[in-house]
Amino acid sequence: MSREQIEQLEREIADLKARWPAHSVKPAMWQRLEELEEALEKVRNEEKDNAR
Repeated sequence: MSREQIEQLEREIADLKARWPAHSVKPAMWQRLEELEEALEKVRNEEKDNAR
């Protein structure tokens, strides 16, 4: 399950970055990126902890 979550989060981050404007990024986009990156880090850490 964690591998699927990681792949999904990575796809969402890539999609968001593909839509990222060169200038004047809206705060909502920054916030979403931070949320996705934090969720990705959490899932990766959980996966590492479960691998031990």
